[in-house]
Amino acid sequence: MQALKVALVQGATRWHDAPANRDYYGALARQAQGSDLIVLPETFLSGFSNDTRASAEAMDGEGVAWLRALASDVGAVVCGSVAIRENDIVYNRLLWMRPDGSFAQYDKRHLFRMAGEHTRYGGGRERLIVELKGWRILPQVCYDLRFPVWLRNRRLATATGGMEYDLAVFVANWPAPRRQPWRTLLRARAIENLSYVIGVNRVGVDGNEIPYSGDSAVIDPVGEPLLELDAGEQVVTITLDPAPLLAHRERFPAWMDADAFSLDLN
Repeated sequence: MQALKVALVQGATRWHDAPANRDYYGALARQAQGSDLIVLPETFLSGFSNDTRASAEAMDGEGVAWLRALASDVGAVVCGSVAIRENDIVYNRLLWMRPDGSFAQYDKRHLFRMAGEHTRYGGGRERLIVELKGWRILPQVCYDLRFPVWLRNRRLATATGGMEYDLAVFVANWPAPRRQPWRTLLRARAIENLSYVIGVNRVGVDGNEIPYSGDSAVIDPVGEPLLELDAGEQVVTITLDPAPLLAHRERFPAWMDADAFSLDLN
């Protein structure tokens, strides 16, 4: 595991305006050139929209092509979620786009019932673990943060860090009225999973008049914030050091006492 330079891009997503968002987030991401990983918010091309039929794109559409070109241009992995239509089903899909044009994808598993997301989107069924500079990374989307069983880290003896993942990344459109759960759950997920956690949220007010307070953060494996953003547009870069993570797992091996379990995804 090498030091990992991660940029948090906390922006005010334009409502239902993909071309404007491509210009906007492209400019912000270019401020983070030199990073290994650039993290954008959830549904950064549209906002968290009820009108998925109008805003969803195909995998061969402009949005994915633009993201591929952006990753190549900045020389970093760029991740964030977009509304993708596939076989007449719309998914809230996180794309992990590498600079060489290859990518991985994760469809949001937990759909936000309070906003009716479960009636408009298809849910994912598989976790995604990606690797970058020796780190094993779990990318997730917003509401997934509330479900600790889905996110539970497990012992993996073949991994450099000794566990299934070393860093969990959450991209979000998490409204300001629920900012305290956002802040608390990021810390809880880091502590219980002995991992770093990054959360990137949006700011501003969306087309439904819902405000967002940002509060993007980087949390260390003992739950201490290494970086906390306020409610403004910001691009901030941080370098994660694997040494404190590995030392913490060695001196506090809670994973050895964890309960074995399996997930029923039906």
